[in-house]
Amino acid sequence: MTAPGTIIRRAGVVAAALVVALTAAYTPSHAADGEARTTITDHPGGPGTMLRQFEDLTGRPVGDLDKVLAVDAGGRTLTGEQLAALVAGEKVEGVEVVGTMPGGRDILGTTMADLADGTYDGRGDGGTGTTSLIFASSVPGGRDWCLTMCVANGKSIWECLLSRRGTDQILTLDLPGDTTVGGTKGAFEKANGVAVTGPSTVATLVGDREPSAAEIRTLLDGGDVESLRRVATLDGPDPGWALVDVAGKSGVPYAKTRAHIFTFSLPVIGKVLAVCVSHDDGKTWKCSARPWSGF
Repeated sequence: MTAPGTIIRRAGVVAAALVVALTAAYTPSHAADGEARTTITDHPGGPGTMLRQFEDLTGRPVGDLDKVLAVDAGGRTLTGEQLAALVAGEKVEGVEVVGTMPGGRDILGTTMADLADGTYDGRGDGGTGTTSLIFASSVPGGRDWCLTMCVANGKSIWECLLSRRGTDQILTLDLPGDTTVGGTKGAFEKANGVAVTGPSTVATLVGDREPSAAEIRTLLDGGDVESLRRVATLDGPDPGWALVDVAGKSGVPYAKTRAHIFTFSLPVIGKVLAVCVSHDDGKTWKCSARPWSGF
């Protein structure tokens, strides 16, 4: 297998959607759909333990805690955009802000239940089954920041969601034409610092010209573009196939421009689309990837 070519890192793919259940014991496990799960007990110091476990799972610093919001989301799991809006002081339909608390080391030493009523008072008796906690933190010396949401299910079990935000969500790689499907996967894993599962599917597109940057973004959003038409979709492509051979393996004859859309699963966010477009009759490929919320 030929090693990947030059890697161009426009921005880190967002590492998001870690799901953590705070239950009776701390036991790492794996859930369906690539979600990473772990369990801890809600105890004095529970918020700090939770954030440290996120750091262990992602291999990246969570950063300094800036603020904690208690909100009533009606039991819903909020999106990263909704979390960001609430932290920025904006209103989100159907979500009530119960209280806002400044971050700091002291607040990491309390319990989840103590914060559920929107005040840090040491009692922990005001939380309800629909109260959510949003932890907002910034990474020192960087532009990255994180949001962690914990939803109370009863009085002691909490489901948590980590959303790492960046200025851009697209990761772009330049790869030689003989790079395999498995090599493409490995290149994205190395560039993003996290393992992916798959690809589960590959769609082949053909056209008379290369797609523009705007069209690539549309493809990464799961849409269609004028320059390319989808002609085949194949489940479970062989990791040993070279990118230049994927079209033929999918039953597609020669075309001037070929592109492939691979569907991967990230353990911390779910589904990710990777679009690979051929250059020089398949001698080189430019591949871009980003999380897709359409699944």
